[in-house]
Amino acid sequence: MSAAPPPSRWAQSDSGWCLRANRAGSSRGIRGYFAAISRLGDGMFWYALMGALVAFDGWRGLAASAHLAVTGAVALLLYKRLKRWTRRPRPFAADVRIRAWVAPLDEFSFPSGHTLHAVAFTVVALAHYPLLAWLLLPFTASVAVSRVVLGLHYPSDVLAATAIGGALAALSLWIGMPLPGL
Repeated sequence: MSAAPPPSRWAQSDSGWCLRANRAGSSRGIRGYFAAISRLGDGMFWYALMGALVAFDGWRGLAASAHLAVTGAVALLLYKRLKRWTRRPRPFAADVRIRAWVAPLDEFSFPSGHTLHAVAFTVVALAHYPLLAWLLLPFTASVAVSRVVLGLHYPSDVLAATAIGGALAALSLWIGMPLPGL
């Protein structure tokens, strides 16, 4: 039996960035902030947003919330399928120096479902309500960073999820948004 090939430079860099970010979690304040953001990114923030859109904007908010819900359902199916296909171990499972500061929701790392959903929801929500950028952009960036700091994802998991979430949102908008003037 031959030994496994050494990790590529990309994999070493990915692990190195993950380890450096994860060390920031040893600060109680940083860990607390990112754990709270991650928990909100489980869905609570997005459900509250959809409820607020309906409460404050009636039928228009309901239409936007329905668009978010359908996009979220497709994102869930897509990311679960990708995780089962890639089966990439989480950073804390692959490197004993990396600590999981919170419990993961599932076994595998690629892609980050939290990030994929946050990006897809943000892009779709901003298409309906651009004035929410002040709230959604920092929240989504914090969700993405939280996944690496908490030891649950590699930076490449988050970057790939950002691209996938953006592409999914673009497709959702292309299919689901009425053209101006129609």
